[in-house]
Amino acid sequence: MPGKPTLDFWFEFASTYSYPAALRIGALARQRGVSLRWRPFLLGPVFKAQGWHNSPFNIYPAKGRYMWRDLERICDGLRIPFVRPTVFPQNTILASRVALVALAEAWGEQFCRAVYAAEFGEGRDIGLPETVVAVLAALGQDADVVIEQAQTDENKIRLRRNTEEAQALGIFGAPSFVAADGELFWGNDRLDAAIEWARR
Repeated sequence: MPGKPTLDFWFEFASTYSYPAALRIGALARQRGVSLRWRPFLLGPVFKAQGWHNSPFNIYPAKGRYMWRDLERICDGLRIPFVRPTVFPQNTILASRVALVALAEAWGEQFCRAVYAAEFGEGRDIGLPETVVAVLAALGQDADVVIEQAQTDENKIRLRRNTEEAQALGIFGAPSFVAADGELFWGNDRLDAAIEWARR
């Protein structure tokens, strides 16, 4: 008997379009019987390999203006809050390391959604340790303990390996979704198609 279909959700906390994807992917996957794996990675090395040293939304201003307006429309349609952060892109290394710790436990997805909500729903800077601490405290977690775990060499290596794996899979942006057969989908607007592919 075949097992439950799976889908890997590759996300970067600095990614604007990963915000709506992160807030809706869990419910969609459950509704359609798909097992989801949340896979944090860093876009910086991915962009650098493409010759970019900044977000393409900053490199190409017209594209950036469109993206911010598009994100406003998407969030309005989903009825989720949106506040454009003053810093973009943000430093997501600490939040991503914490996410790896959290995702090994039952509260991982909740943490990831809360980070996105803080960044793009409230306009807070998740690159500041105090923001990550506040998110952890709101979830009832001991921030000192969690951050100590997140900053171990072992966990740092895990994040680096996630990023290397994303590059090996051909991932060039976030959000990206990879089915069990290796089929790659990129972008919030391809989420439904990715879930349906995983169910095939």
